[in-house]
Amino acid sequence: MEKTITPVSTKGVLIALLLIILALATFFLDLKKNSPIQWLSYVIFIGGIIWSITSYGKQINYNATFGNYFAHGFKVSALITAFMIIFIIVFIVLFPDFKEKAMDEARKAMAEKNNLTEEQINQALDISKKFFMVFAVGGTLLGYLIAGAIVSLIGAAVTKKQPNQFSSDINTIGQ
Repeated sequence: MEKTITPVSTKGVLIALLLIILALATFFLDLKKNSPIQWLSYVIFIGGIIWSITSYGKQINYNATFGNYFAHGFKVSALITAFMIIFIIVFIVLFPDFKEKAMDEARKAMAEKNNLTEEQINQALDISKKFFMVFAVGGTLLGYLIAGAIVSLIGAAVTKKQPNQFSSDINTIGQ
């Protein structure tokens, strides 16, 4: 009996939903950005991708190469990235007070440094307000894809590899 391989889409949606639930809980419970709960999103993301790669390896009896495992992990992280970009856009549109809170926190952080004048702070915040959506989407895109590539490399490195050179399905990249 052949084992079924859990699709990349299922793994990506599951991990993205966990990250979205955590982000919503953090926002609605008004938890600070520097609280330990913020580290949980990194644990979910990193652990989720490594889990997806290792479970993929187990489902195919480890009959894959490093590249196959990396491709699988990167596909999962790309799907998570797409969902998180959609989430951040919808979230900013539905909750405009998020932008205002972020601007207030940025103002406080710049004022604490004491090396900027009030005019410089206002100029920086005006630019940030104007391009807030671009910065949010761009930061999400780059952050998740770069982290996803690194975690996929790690996951591919730690997953057992026993490729059967005579198998015809070894060249199916990442499934």
